[in-house]
Amino acid sequence: MKLYNALTRKLEEFKPIKKGVVKLYHCGPTVYWTQHIGNLRGMFCADLAVRTLEYLGYKVKHVRNYTDVGHLTSDEDAGEDKMEKGARREGLKTEEIAEKYIGIFEQDTRELNMLEPTVKPKATEHIKEMINMAQILINKGYAYSTDLAVYFDISKAKDYTKLSGQVLEKNIQGAGKSEVSDSQKKHPSDFALWFFKAGAHKNALQNWPSPFKSPLVKNGQGFPGWHIECSAMSKKYLGDTIDIHMGGIEHIPVHHTNEIAQSESANGVKFANYWLHNEHLLVDNKKMAKSEGTGYSLLEIKEKGFNPLSLRYLFLTAHYRSKLNFTWKSLEASENALNKLYDFIRHPELVEGSHYNVKTAKNYEKKFRDALENNFDTPKALAIIWEMIKSKEISYDSKKTTLLKFDKVLGLDLGKIKKEEIIISDDIKKLIKQREEARKNKDWEKADELRKEIEADGFIVEDTAKMIKIKKK
Repeated sequence: MKLYNALTRKLEEFKPIKKGVVKLYHCGPTVYWTQHIGNLRGMFCADLAVRTLEYLGYKVKHVRNYTDVGHLTSDEDAGEDKMEKGARREGLKTEEIAEKYIGIFEQDTRELNMLEPTVKPKATEHIKEMINMAQILINKGYAYSTDLAVYFDISKAKDYTKLSGQVLEKNIQGAGKSEVSDSQKKHPSDFALWFFKAGAHKNALQNWPSPFKSPLVKNGQGFPGWHIECSAMSKKYLGDTIDIHMGGIEHIPVHHTNEIAQSESANGVKFANYWLHNEHLLVDNKKMAKSEGTGYSLLEIKEKGFNPLSLRYLFLTAHYRSKLNFTWKSLEASENALNKLYDFIRHPELVEGSHYNVKTAKNYEKKFRDALENNFDTPKALAIIWEMIKSKEISYDSKKTTLLKFDKVLGLDLGKIKKEEIIISDDIKKLIKQREEARKNKDWEKADELRKEIEADGFIVEDTAKMIKIKKK
């Protein structure tokens, strides 16, 4: 299997730390708001990786966290805590906001048929682990305290920008810039491991005691920085070095860069062997944004009458490293394709020229596997599926069995679709026969009228080169 490793910027052969086992960490949502479908695409990409690895025979330990404290309104150390912003917006406690939006998120992931992670840790339940890691960094000389925060000293990190490739001297994307000046900060890009309940955060709703010292607070009262959370939770559940770390491409310059710096400095070993990043979901070729009214939720997709799995099919049509442009027309096309897969299973009698055995689908299984092993090439995998379905040299049963195997990766719930027996009354049969006669006589107007009459009785007529297909509406 080959994966594109963002750390080395090349396609590499995947070699797990332990044979047959994969330790995978994925940055989960900050649960202060309903996740838009762009966020859900990121979750889908991790689900795709897990499903593929399991299909290929690996045992996967998948950790996806919930950020319910410490993520400021910028990805850097600037602005208000997003959880507190959500709490003030809705007049709820921060823990109530977290539970509300975790509930919505988990409903969305169920409806998109995503597998449950092995562990779903909440940041607020791992404060002890974050404090311990920050203390180790202080003890090792990688971190220092000011009156306002405990900072990681990026000048002490080995090859700090190895993931992002940024040049510090040219003012990288402010991994630790603060909107409130901290004159004690050594470098503008030093980032916070712990914020004291002081300065801009003196009214913080979420805070805990710590061993860190500030003359402005008692008992080191404060809350963790966003970046230390993932490092601490990954270490607890997966160990010092993991196989794969996943997340959105926007995390490269700040969040993931800081995770590497603090994890490798604290643990003394490499943090992750492979870094995989999904690209953005666009809307009408523009950035998805709530302010523009394009931050669509899964609920909005459903309210327009779409099956949530049509969105999953749409996600499958693009490589995870490619931008995907969402339009309502593209979603409609994906729903049509998904329904064709459902019809293939429901109506074997309508599958042309494939009810005899000439070849098995083994060759397609190999092609499908090869596509997945090439850095999760789902567009190619889908093309292989349709090629197999259209083949006239493979029996229907062989196609269906193979398709259901493939669905372990696709996640389109094809196994829940049952063969549908169509019972056509004598009256409908009579109308169909009359329509065939009208078509033979090239009386297209009468044929169209009869088609509408048949549809009014709950059936759809499809004309093909070799036969007439009748389906329930």
